[in-house]
Amino acid sequence: MRRVASVVVLVTLVLASLMGPARATTWRQRMRKAIAYAGTRSGSVSFAVLDERRRFHGYRAQRDVAAASVLKVMFMAAYLRRPSVRGRSLTDYDRSLLGPMIRRSDNTAASRVRDIVGRRGMERLARDAGMDSFRFVYSPWGLSLVNAAEQSRFMSTLPRYIPDRHERYARNLLSHIVESQRWGIGEVERPNWRYFFKGGWGSGTGAVCHQVAFIRRDDLKISYAVMITNSPSHGYGTDTLRGIFSRLMRDLPRPATS
Repeated sequence: MRRVASVVVLVTLVLASLMGPARATTWRQRMRKAIAYAGTRSGSVSFAVLDERRRFHGYRAQRDVAAASVLKVMFMAAYLRRPSVRGRSLTDYDRSLLGPMIRRSDNTAASRVRDIVGRRGMERLARDAGMDSFRFVYSPWGLSLVNAAEQSRFMSTLPRYIPDRHERYARNLLSHIVESQRWGIGEVERPNWRYFFKGGWGSGTGAVCHQVAFIRRDDLKISYAVMITNSPSHGYGTDTLRGIFSRLMRDLPRPATS
């Protein structure tokens, strides 16, 4: 019996050596699987990726949707780059607005930040970030229009729009979302990768269920934006988000040094 088992192992090793190393999953394969999955789900789905080589991949990525709370990342950047904030240390008041706004998606704090940065601050940020399709709605700010293409690029280049002295603080907020809001990408485990993300949703109705994110591992960085509208429920929408991200994050590339 042991001899038979040894023969089976030997044959397996020989076949593996003849076949060569398994090919890594390509972005075309990831996109194809994510698009096929999106086609099986209720609601409207669009998404975009900037991969580790800054190549763009998109599916209906120019579709404009109501931003909901993913707009809060732009609020944070607009606040931190204000002339009265960028060159100084953050105060307790600054943190009392930005922390709750990002970590637990506090809408009252977001409205206060909106009032501080104003339309001019948001539109200047959008212009600097090349968001040609962005349309800011002052109230209700959640109806501002964004799309997956521009949001994925914004997340990829977020440090450009945040002063160096505040970048660590901003990254800390995006990496410490409260547990109750760590659905979607937060449920897709990929060891050795760090996640930075923000969700947006429509009061539990499923009308809106978005996430914008970037992930890092050593010198690698990948950014995502997934926008879902008209899901049957919030839970259904978050399941769709998890399914999309699990396919877009399958067999991720490894750093050259690993």
